Amino acid sequence: MVSVINMEDLRYLKLFKDITGINTRFCFEYNNNLIFCVPRWLAYRAIGENGKNAKKISEIVKKRVKIIANPEGISDLKKFVESIVSPSTFKSIEIIGEEIVITAGNRTNKAMLIGRNKKRFSEMQRIMRDFFKKELVIA
Repeated sequence: MVSVINMEDLRYLKLFKDITGINTRFCFEYNNNLIFCVPRWLAYRAIGENGKNAKKISEIVKKRVKIIANPEGISDLKKFVESIVSPSTFKSIEIIGEEIVITAGNRTNKAMLIGRNKKRFSEMQRIMRDFFKKELVIA
């Protein structure tokens, strides 16, 4: 799914495996958070009791860490995007042809989804291309 893994991502994936014991190949950054995707049935084990694994990784890399369930198809799109952008919210998400359209609702939510200099938008666009092979549009 994720097309390019750079050296820094490899280091993060190795650290994740060393701490959690779970091997994954899905790691990306969004809004200065480091996000790992694991199969749904391994998510609880990856997070650890009371979030101890996530906290330990966060202390080492000095970034906030999220561990979310890997999408199993287009049916998991809404839950996947909600997990990535939280605590920000959006009104709805739909697939129109080869585009994923996120309706933000009010101006504040739209601004939070786009980010300064479209940084969050470009990060989310890359994630959608890697996981779902579709372009992203925020309305």
